[in-house]
Amino acid sequence: MRKNSIKNTRINGEVQRELSNIIRGDIKDPRINPLTSVTAVEVAPDLKSCKAYISVLGDEESGKNTLAGLESAEGYIRTKLAKNINLRNTPQIRFILDQSIEYGVNMSKLIDEVNAQ
Repeated sequence: MRKNSIKNTRINGEVQRELSNIIRGDIKDPRINPLTSVTAVEVAPDLKSCKAYISVLGDEESGKNTLAGLESAEGYIRTKLAKNINLRNTPQIRFILDQSIEYGVNMSKLIDEVNAQ
């Protein structure tokens, strides 16, 4: 399976949807911020590994705590993912903090300040 094939794109979307549901509803770790969202998922073509980009609404400390909580619950998340999605292999999940939304908001504020002057 190639990286940008239709099948891989479909698997990425399905894994992203299931990860969102698992993080929102099944994990009870107090370190995980309730305003956590999965912005993107990249599953490798061999289905062995997966990068999950996580966005957290809050300060930097909240993001680090959420990332630590998700990494400690990775085994549980992987088990739930295996039950919900029928794949040949359940991918090893690596969580990455995505700060692109914060960057976009910050740039928008800077543009508004320049326009106001």
